Amino acid sequence: MNLRQRKAVLFLAAAMTAAALTGCDTVGMIEMSDDSLSDSVQSVTDETSAEATEAASVYPDYPVVYPEIEQQETGDTYEAESCVLGNLTTAAERAGFSGTGYVTGFSTDDTDSLTFEVNVPSNQHYDLSFCIASDTAVSCTVFVNDTEFSSFDTMPDDSGAFAVITIYGAFLLNGESEIRLQANDGNIDVDYLKISNNTTLSEISYEADGELSNENASDSAKELMAFLSDCYGEYILTGQYASDETNSEMDLIYKTTGKYPVIRFAAFSNADDSFDSCEEVIDSSVEWYSRGGIVGLMWHWESPGENPSVYAEDTDFDLSNAVTDEDIAALPQEDIKALLDEGKISKECYELILDIDSISQELARLRDLDIPVLWRPIHEGSGDWYWWGAKSCGIDAYTWLWNLMYNRMTEYFELDNLIWVWNGQSADTLVDKDTFDIAALDIYMEEGAEYGSRYEQFAAFQKIVGSDKMIALSECSSIPDIDVAFRDNAVWSFFGLWYGKYLVDENGNYSEAYTSTDELVRAYNSSGALTLDEYIEMKNGTYEESTTEAPTEAQETTASEE
Repeated sequence: MNLRQRKAVLFLAAAMTAAALTGCDTVGMIEMSDDSLSDSVQSVTDETSAEATEAASVYPDYPVVYPEIEQQETGDTYEAESCVLGNLTTAAERAGFSGTGYVTGFSTDDTDSLTFEVNVPSNQHYDLSFCIASDTAVSCTVFVNDTEFSSFDTMPDDSGAFAVITIYGAFLLNGESEIRLQANDGNIDVDYLKISNNTTLSEISYEADGELSNENASDSAKELMAFLSDCYGEYILTGQYASDETNSEMDLIYKTTGKYPVIRFAAFSNADDSFDSCEEVIDSSVEWYSRGGIVGLMWHWESPGENPSVYAEDTDFDLSNAVTDEDIAALPQEDIKALLDEGKISKECYELILDIDSISQELARLRDLDIPVLWRPIHEGSGDWYWWGAKSCGIDAYTWLWNLMYNRMTEYFELDNLIWVWNGQSADTLVDKDTFDIAALDIYMEEGAEYGSRYEQFAAFQKIVGSDKMIALSECSSIPDIDVAFRDNAVWSFFGLWYGKYLVDENGNYSEAYTSTDELVRAYNSSGALTLDEYIEMKNGTYEESTTEAPTEAQETTASEE
C-alpha cells in the first residue's frame, strides 16, 4: 500500500489539539541537548484529546475527486468566421488564412472577444492552438467556460503572417464547452482554433531519487528527504510563512481549518547590518520542530556596502565585482582577509564572506540540535528585483554566489542538516545539480484569480531540472486546488503560502481575498494534502485503517461556516 492509499483509507482525526500543539515551553530551548529535545518532541506528539475528535467531525476529510480521464486522439479545427461575431467582422485581405476568411475588428479596450463553441470526445486535457496574426504585440486572454484560463502576447513579425500560438493542457469535459479569446489592447486577426489531445502532462514523472547533494548529510536530513521523496506524487505537504515568532498565521489556519501546516517557513534578515533578529527565527524554528513539524528557512539578504538593501534598485552593491577565481570557500576568515589585503579578492567578495559566515553560525545552532532544514537561499534568482539577480551582474555572478555559499556552508561550516532548495526559476540560472536537492518556484497571482494547479509551470520546470529532482511551490499567493493538482498531474512536493494580505485581513481575521474559506478548508482536509497531525502519525507509524466517505452537504456547510 503506497502512502496515498494509506491516507485514503485512514480517516485521521485532528490528532493534535490546539493545547497539545502549542503546549511546548520554549524557555531554554536552544540549550537543550539532542536527547532532551527528542524527549520534548515525543511528549508533544503523543498528546491527544477530545477536542481533536471534535475538530475531525467539524472538518471531515475530503477525498481527492476529479472526473475519470480517458485519453483520445483528436485534432478538430474550428474556423473563426463560423463563430457568432457580435461587433467583430470577417475579412480576407491578409494572406495565408484557412476557410473563407478570418475574424478582425477587436477594439483596444478589452470589450471584444470571440467565442468558439467546441465539442470534445472525452474528459481529458487538450491543447488549444490559435492561428492569429497582428501588426503589433497584443495581450490576449483565454477563457474556458467563462473562467480565465491563460494569457499570452502575440509576437508579430515583418511578414505579417499568421502564426500558431498554443496553450497547453486545458481540461475539458466530454461534450460541449466554450473557448473565448479576448484581445485586451489591440486588434488581432483570428483564423481558427485547433483542439488536440495533450501529451505533456502525462510525461510528468515523480521518480525523484531522494538523494541529498551533500554526501555528508546528517541522518535526520536524510530521513526527511526520504520522507519527502516517498510522498512525492502522493501528497502535497502544507506549508505557511510566519511573519514573526508568535505563529499567529499557524493558529489562524488551525482556527479556520482544524489543521496545522506541516512546514513552518520563516526568513532571516540582516537589516541594519545586524543579525540580531535571527535569534527569534532560530528559537521559533526549534519550537516548531519540537511540536513535530518541519522547518523551512530563507534569507532576506541585505547587500553589503554603503546602501544595504535586498532590492537591486535600492543598493549600489554590484555582485559582479565580488566574483573571483580564488578558491576561498573552505578557507578561514583570516586567510580570506589576507587575500583581500594582497588585492587578490575585492572588498565586495570579502563582505559576502562575512555575511555568509554570520548566517552560517545561526544555522549551526539548528545543526547542533540535529534539526533538518529546508534551506532556500538567494531566492527568485531569475528576477532582476533582488541584487543577486540584477541583470547588470550577469548570470555567471548568480551561479558563482550559489556555489560559494553551498561549498562554504557544507565544507567549512559542515552544515550537514541542510536540504538545499534551489529557487532560481529559469534555465539560465540553473546551478550545478550536485549542489541542490529540491527545485522550487514562486508563483503569485492577482487577487480573486483562480489559482488552480499551475501545472504549466510545473511541467516546464521539470523539463529544466529533470525528473530526478522534486519540484515544490516555495511561495504562493493562494492555496493550490488539491483536486485539480492531482487531475492535472502537478503534485507539488509542498507549498508555502506567504503571510500578510494573502492570509490575513486588516483586522487580523482570515482574508478570503486570495483563497476562500471553503477552498482553504478543503485543501487542508484533503486526502491529497499532508498536515501536521498526519505527518506526525506517519512518522510514528501509528496508522489505524478505516474507510472514508465524501462529506455530506451538511458537513460541508458546517465546515465553511467555521
